[in-house]
Amino acid sequence: MAHADGPISHPPVGTQTVAVAGGPFFPIRLLSSQSSKLFGAAIMPSWSMTVTDPIGSSWYRGQVSLGAELLAFETSEPLTGYGVGVTPKLQYTFVSLDRLRPYLEGGGGPLWTDLGGQVPEQPGKFNFAVWGGAGGSWLLTPHWALNVGYRFVHISNGGTRMPNSGLNFGLPFIGISYSFY
Repeated sequence: MAHADGPISHPPVGTQTVAVAGGPFFPIRLLSSQSSKLFGAAIMPSWSMTVTDPIGSSWYRGQVSLGAELLAFETSEPLTGYGVGVTPKLQYTFVSLDRLRPYLEGGGGPLWTDLGGQVPEQPGKFNFAVWGGAGGSWLLTPHWALNVGYRFVHISNGGTRMPNSGLNFGLPFIGISYSFY
């Protein structure tokens, strides 16, 4: 890795990154059965590890990371509710632009929420969250980065109960991360 004022190379395999991000979310209704309009905020602490050397040789040159993330949220409008879940995550980070590191990411896993029974899309408290998004990191130093991005989040019971139309959210976020080798 280079000094903070020079170019920064790609992280070596085994680099671990801890991060925290958060932001507001808003409803996205894709089906007529999705009638709830829940607004709120989410926080996402995470851990990941770089598992590949750079793949590719052009603008798409990048690395794969695997990790885990905690998703915690609170709805505030029109009703108050909470949720917490943990998801494995997969991330592909483009490394050809020096300090700017765009990425694509996704994950999914179990989620508990007290919205079950309070909104028509959620009959129970145990659900699943599936999410995908894109963002970018700006490397402040070889270790510290500022992250911004956007995610689409879908929460449903996975067909374990009816109804199962689920809730969809748009989630713009900002955060900070630290990488260690």
